[in-house]
Amino acid sequence: MIKKDYVPVTSFRTELASPQPGRGGLPARAHLRSDAPRQPLDGAWQVRRRPDGGWSEIRVPGHLPLQGHGTPIYANVQFPFPVDPPFPPDDNPEFDHRLEFEADPAVLAHPSALRFEGVDGAATVRLNDVELGTLRGSRLTTEFDTTGVLRDGVNVLQVRLAQWSAHSYLEDQDMWWMPGIFRSVTLLARPAGGIRDVFVHASYDHRDGSGTLRVDVDSDAAVTVSVPALGREDLSAGESHHFRSVDPWTAETPSLYAVRVHTQQETVTLRAGFRTVHVDDATLMLNGRPLLLRGVNRHEHDPLHGRTVDLATARAELELMKRHNINAVRTSHYPPQADFLDLTDELGLYVMVENDLETHGFELNDWRGNPSDDPLWHDAILDRMRRTVERDKNHPSVLFWSLGNEAGTGANLDAIAQWTKRRDPSRPVHYEGDRRSRHVDVYSRMYATTAEVERIGAGTEPEDEHRRELPFLLCEYAHAMGNGPGGLSEYQELFHRYPRLAGGFIWEWVEHALHAGTTAEGRTVQLYGGDFGERVHDGSFVIDGLVHADRTPGPGLADVARVFAPVGLTIDAERSTVTIVNRYHSLDLTHLDADFPLPPVAPGDTVTVPLEVSSLVTLSLRDRRQGHEVAWAQHVPPRPAPAVEATAVPSGDLRLGPAVFDARTGMPVRLGDLGLHDVAVSLWRAPTENDRGQGWEERDLPSMADRWAAARLGDLRTRLIGITADGPALVVRTRSGPPVIDAGVDVTWRWTSDGDALALDLTIEPYGRWPCEWARAGIDLRLDRPTARVTWTGWGPGPQYPDTGQGARYGTFTAGRDTYAVRTVRPQEHGARRVDDATIDLAPAPENRPERAGAGLRVRGVDVPLTVRPWSRETVAATAHDHELPAAASTWISLDAAASGVGTASCGQGVLPPYRLAPSTRRLRVVLQQPIREEPVATSSYQSVSEPSP
Repeated sequence: MIKKDYVPVTSFRTELASPQPGRGGLPARAHLRSDAPRQPLDGAWQVRRRPDGGWSEIRVPGHLPLQGHGTPIYANVQFPFPVDPPFPPDDNPEFDHRLEFEADPAVLAHPSALRFEGVDGAATVRLNDVELGTLRGSRLTTEFDTTGVLRDGVNVLQVRLAQWSAHSYLEDQDMWWMPGIFRSVTLLARPAGGIRDVFVHASYDHRDGSGTLRVDVDSDAAVTVSVPALGREDLSAGESHHFRSVDPWTAETPSLYAVRVHTQQETVTLRAGFRTVHVDDATLMLNGRPLLLRGVNRHEHDPLHGRTVDLATARAELELMKRHNINAVRTSHYPPQADFLDLTDELGLYVMVENDLETHGFELNDWRGNPSDDPLWHDAILDRMRRTVERDKNHPSVLFWSLGNEAGTGANLDAIAQWTKRRDPSRPVHYEGDRRSRHVDVYSRMYATTAEVERIGAGTEPEDEHRRELPFLLCEYAHAMGNGPGGLSEYQELFHRYPRLAGGFIWEWVEHALHAGTTAEGRTVQLYGGDFGERVHDGSFVIDGLVHADRTPGPGLADVARVFAPVGLTIDAERSTVTIVNRYHSLDLTHLDADFPLPPVAPGDTVTVPLEVSSLVTLSLRDRRQGHEVAWAQHVPPRPAPAVEATAVPSGDLRLGPAVFDARTGMPVRLGDLGLHDVAVSLWRAPTENDRGQGWEERDLPSMADRWAAARLGDLRTRLIGITADGPALVVRTRSGPPVIDAGVDVTWRWTSDGDALALDLTIEPYGRWPCEWARAGIDLRLDRPTARVTWTGWGPGPQYPDTGQGARYGTFTAGRDTYAVRTVRPQEHGARRVDDATIDLAPAPENRPERAGAGLRVRGVDVPLTVRPWSRETVAATAHDHELPAAASTWISLDAAASGVGTASCGQGVLPPYRLAPSTRRLRVVLQQPIREEPVATSSYQSVSEPSP
């Protein structure tokens, strides 16, 4: 029977305004693998919303708003409640949770503890009507002593949860606000004479290959420590033990040694990795060698379950990272589920574990009242850091402790930095928000421009003496939002050039879309901020990952793999050589399979070897152990422009070979039996998320999208100047410009034909004083049937813009309509490929007759940016969600002479100068014709890759 309220309302609500840590919990300790009995309490629980909601069933772990109780709220910086610390608002959702269970007799036979690994919000816990204590610190572990309270028979566990509390001011991370018991709940037997805690210290001396191990154990009983792989079964706890030779732990060689800690009542097994991380001459070092972090920021996110992420999914994520040359993870902005770090130990990734602390919303009020510098919050902030360090201290993959994120500055941050250095001097302490860098061991920044990063690397940036002695890393950079990130190569080149630069972490790994079923057409409904009726939200800013919410890779991931490649390959066709740079930290190249003679190259070394280069050459290095490609390079020789012999002549009725032109506009309206519609010059694109942002290097200017809108770049009006015949050529001259301003472009369309194909030589010349740069310069046209597939020879399979597409290689590819268009959660410009020869096959005619031979369009040129999508740019720009785009009915095609890069101005620097498109004369040469098809064309979403014959 469900009992009535078990905590006085006034007491519960009053305590929510306390800035003190949770009470009643046991001292923080490591998560340990023990042979002591344990009983998971995950599964079906009962919940009701207070004060008078009815009881219903939910799953634990899980978030309440994703199970029908309340709604998610997405906010990046803004608090979605009044900033009135330490008080939460009265409009504060409260929920009672209840679980009835029978205790496992094996657990009952010992003293016991109840472990909560993560509860979003603030909670009070009672077992069998006995209050155990309160939970504060949503992403942190709390254990309560249940000895004498846990009983034989039915036990009743009750958790009262409020979404908001004083501690919400410390948890303003860039993610969804979603209350709930979102991580596991477990009963643990704690045998008398057992092991309370273990701290493993395992260091490596690169000078002689030796290792030193000390295992500190908190126990009242006699303890023995054994390391079977090193032949030791009787090590004393708390003493240093030297081993003449050990295999060091790195992300490339994640060597682990089982360590067994034993008393008569309990045995704990850990995995130790011998490694030493330190700073030498402003350089981050691991095991005596400089370390370069090729990292990503990772939130825990599942599109259906929020921050409840199962271990199989986490393993798949890490394996996907490894296959794409990512070697480091920052756990933004809280400690991950505990078992995640077992995986990073095993698989080999460097980890920066971040404290569950962010007070970013105070920045909008000039940091007034910021808890980071208020003595009232000292104990709570220290408690959070202590629980972070104690839980994860035994993982060799954890190289850094991070004090938190975007919490301003203050005495409380200084205090937890000093505590952390005392507790664990073996790991560097990180915090980005304090430019003084007074108590940290690395100089960290977010989104510093490449120009600034170069000055820091070269030592020409004004810095105080202390900061100049620290290695530099970018804890966030290259905001992977929408189409992008642009400019990855420029950052990486600096990381390679300057030893002080320790690399960084791309923002971010996974998009945070929440899935809400499918449309009638089968499209997944993906939601972001504002889609749940939030009055305060940050829209699509939560959709900013290299992989989509379902872990499907976005196009940027292939670029990251290429830029992060641990081996550099440079082909010199003139000298018939290939230069190999080994950028691994500790591996030579003997673990790689190559399709050319690969000499041994030591870590950090460069070797140049002869290589016969004839026409197209592709070199690939693959990891023999794991089977994935780690590096590749191509030599793509110059290709001649397609030649069309101008044998046809223009007729008086404006026909030229297979083409028919409109006398009013001068534009082609038919190519053979294919209708061409809306042919026009264009300088605009549907803004990307980065186009909508303000680049950090020009914050005093409007976003690029706003500049285009102010210039009405997407509203060109065209005037026909004249149509003339010039021998076999039909020459059309037009002038196009936007309303209001006195600038535009003069366009010359020179058409020739051999009777089958139609060649265009297009020249775009600006006139007047343009108030903005262009998005692109090219032509648009529309076909009146949707695309079935696109087959092209050129660069692929992913898209390529001037500052992206490093992962694209030359070959022949096939993509279905949606794959080629690159659909994103928020529609935007995407999907351009540079092509030499492309065929756009159209879907069958509406009458459902078989496709006629020749239906479709073939485009030939050299490196022509080609975009093919089912909607106009105007439709794309005006649509908020992918699932709201209309069904495909036509095909919109763009052929560009030039395009702007994309940058990362959604958060970070904008488009770098070499990739910006200033108004200037541009020329486009393409050949258009109808392909000859003997068989009907089927719609395809499949994508294939092959190299064309030399």
